[in-house]
Amino acid sequence: MMKVVIPSADARPMSIELRHLRYFLAVAETLHFGRAAERLGMSQPPLSQQIRQLETLLGARLFLRANRRVELTDAGRVLQEQAREVLARVETAIDLTQRAQRGETGELRIGLTRATPLSTQIPRAIFAYRQQFPQVQLKLREMNTLQQIDALMAGELDVGLIRKRALPAPLMSRKLFSDPLALVVHDQHPLVRDLPTDAAVALRLFAHEPFVGFLREVGAGIHDHFIALCRSAGFTPRIVQEAGEASTLISLAASGLGVTVLPASCSHIQVDGARFVALSDRAASSEVHVACRRGAASPLIGHFTRLLQGVSG
Repeated sequence: MMKVVIPSADARPMSIELRHLRYFLAVAETLHFGRAAERLGMSQPPLSQQIRQLETLLGARLFLRANRRVELTDAGRVLQEQAREVLARVETAIDLTQRAQRGETGELRIGLTRATPLSTQIPRAIFAYRQQFPQVQLKLREMNTLQQIDALMAGELDVGLIRKRALPAPLMSRKLFSDPLALVVHDQHPLVRDLPTDAAVALRLFAHEPFVGFLREVGAGIHDHFIALCRSAGFTPRIVQEAGEASTLISLAASGLGVTVLPASCSHIQVDGARFVALSDRAASSEVHVACRRGAASPLIGHFTRLLQGVSG
């Protein structure tokens, strides 16, 4: 039972139920108790009783009744205007609350790595989400995997798009897709210049080459995966230069400074002299996961993760 609390002239609050205002408006709009009762689906005597109760609560006469005619008093006309506004605000509040419960409004904070948007699945999912839920504000933050994990733990992110790794107990993740890793090298490098375009190479063949790679504080997921991949191939990479952007690493590889390992999706970045070559190593793929806090029951998160999985499936 919803009530409106209104201060009275003697400073004592009076409690008026919303039904009083609905009953009053029905009479004020029809100026006829019988028609108002019919509209409300009730008999006339209880309606008249409710109006008298409202007048008693307000200490004001709202209607003039004479010769079977009903007219609003000055006080009634004031209440009519205010009651419409009150009920409209209540209806708006109910609508917004119900839409928020359904995940149709609000704010969703999403973390993603720098290379993640280059995978077509992620932009497609974001576009589909914006189309389906235009009233939800998406806040996108570029952060490496470790930073996203910290932000999820601190409640600063709702969803993280991360590279697969062990997570703290309060977090959980689901695989979206595997992003193949590729070797990026100068296109005239002697180990690749005569290879067909669809050829794959083993990383161990480049064990003695200089490497360029992500700064760990920028690309922690790819950096750690790259180091592990080299170790599996039997060597520790000699990193001669680090950088924070995939485009910079591709340019450095194109210059001949060193070779690098990046997600194959980064091949969208076109740099003269750079060649992406598939890796034949069994572990040469990086899993992209969607992560959130365990028990995060927000409909906003549920809708977004389902769309991600649908686009990536």
